[in-house]
Amino acid sequence: MKKVVLIAVVTSILFVACKNESQDTPIDQTVNDLALVDTTVEESTPEYLYVTAYSGLSLREFNNLKSDKIAKMPYGTKVKVITPEENATMTVGGIKGGMNEITFNHKRGFAFNGYLSKFFPPEIDSKAKTYANELKVLFPKVQFSESIGGTASKPTNTETLMLPTKQWHEAFFVAQSLFDFPKDFDFPDPKGKNEQIIKDKKPEKGVWTSELRVNRQDDELEKIEYVYSTIEFGYTVVITKVGETMKIEKTEKVE
Repeated sequence: MKKVVLIAVVTSILFVACKNESQDTPIDQTVNDLALVDTTVEESTPEYLYVTAYSGLSLREFNNLKSDKIAKMPYGTKVKVITPEENATMTVGGIKGGMNEITFNHKRGFAFNGYLSKFFPPEIDSKAKTYANELKVLFPKVQFSESIGGTASKPTNTETLMLPTKQWHEAFFVAQSLFDFPKDFDFPDPKGKNEQIIKDKKPEKGVWTSELRVNRQDDELEKIEYVYSTIEFGYTVVITKVGETMKIEKTEKVE
C-alpha cells in the first residue's frame, strides 16, 4: 500500500512540474536553446584540409618558409588545422596564402595553405560524376551536369563541375587530377601576358596537342584551358570563375 501511495505522490509532483514548466517556458524558447547547443558543438569541430602539391608539402617548425622542415606530407594527405592563417602573408608559385598551424603524423608545425584544399582529391580514374556526388556529402552546393552535342559523325560530350570556392588554384588542382592533364603543368601565375600558351614538354607518342592556354586581364586570371588532341580524339578542360563559384568544364570530341 505504501508503494502505491508513493507512486501516486511522485506522479503528482511530476505532473505539476511539467505543467508549470509548460506555462513558464515557451516551446520556441526550448527549441532555440537546443539549437544553440547544437551550434556550439558544430563550431568546435576541427577543420581538415588536403595536400594538393603533387611533389608533397613541407611541414615546418615555424610559420615562415625559411624555418626547418619537420616532415614532408605526400599529395592527398589529410591534415588537421589547429590555427588557420586568414590573411595572405606570402605568395608561392603564384598562389597567395599564409602558414596554417597543423598536425600531421603526431607532429605539430606550419604549412603553406595555398597547397591545402577543403576538397579531398579525386581518386585515380575517378569519374567526374562520382567525384561530384562524393563532394556533395560535405559540400551541398557542388553541382554537376552532362550534355551531348556536336553531330552524328562528330559527337561531343560535356561534363560541368561547379565548385563552391573562389580560389583558382583549388579548381586547377581538382581539374588537373580529375581530368588527368600533365602533372608537370604548375598552377599559372596570375601575373603575366594577357594570353599565354604553355606546351607539354614530354607529350606521349601520337599526341598532337597537349598545352595549357592562359588568359589574364590586369594580372588577374580570366580563363585556364587545357587542350589535348590525337588523330582520332580530343578534349578541352576550361576553368573559369562564375560569381562565387569555380566552373570546370570538360568537352570531349571525336576528331
